[in-house]
Amino acid sequence: MADDFLELIKTRRSIRYFTDEPVSEEVLDKILEAGTWAPSAHGAQPSVIVAVRDESYKKRLSAMNAVIWERNTDPYFGAPVIIVVLADGDNFLQDGSCVLENMMLAAHALGLGSVWINRELEMFDSPEGKKIIAELGLPETLRGVGALSIGYPAVKPAQPKPRKEGYIVKI
Repeated sequence: MADDFLELIKTRRSIRYFTDEPVSEEVLDKILEAGTWAPSAHGAQPSVIVAVRDESYKKRLSAMNAVIWERNTDPYFGAPVIIVVLADGDNFLQDGSCVLENMMLAAHALGLGSVWINRELEMFDSPEGKKIIAELGLPETLRGVGALSIGYPAVKPAQPKPRKEGYIVKI
């Protein structure tokens, strides 16, 4: 394994504070492409990646997520881009999770911050979520896996915690 790749993995941190600097189309496309190269069961590629910059959709997603989270705050932390991953099939959670991880690493490699956001499963199983899926012309079988808030970090990432004892067991 290339040392620089392992260093990339070691230095990626969740970022919840973003600058107002927009993410260029070129940079966003690289992040999205990284998601398309994630592994999937049987090579089925069941995931759909939805990149959201439109303020009205960002507000809708934020409101839906906040209700489930039971918080009166923006669950996407005001990020300039929200990337939602939807998928279907027997392995939709596992396949979509690989897509999200690829994009988190790509964002970090490109100097952006990201944080994985939960509750998309509940969001897109709801009537409002199904309505959004229909508005986008996507298959109704899709379910929410997760989302990423993406943007340029407004804070320096925290230092990682030491790895715990017993993390690895060799047999």
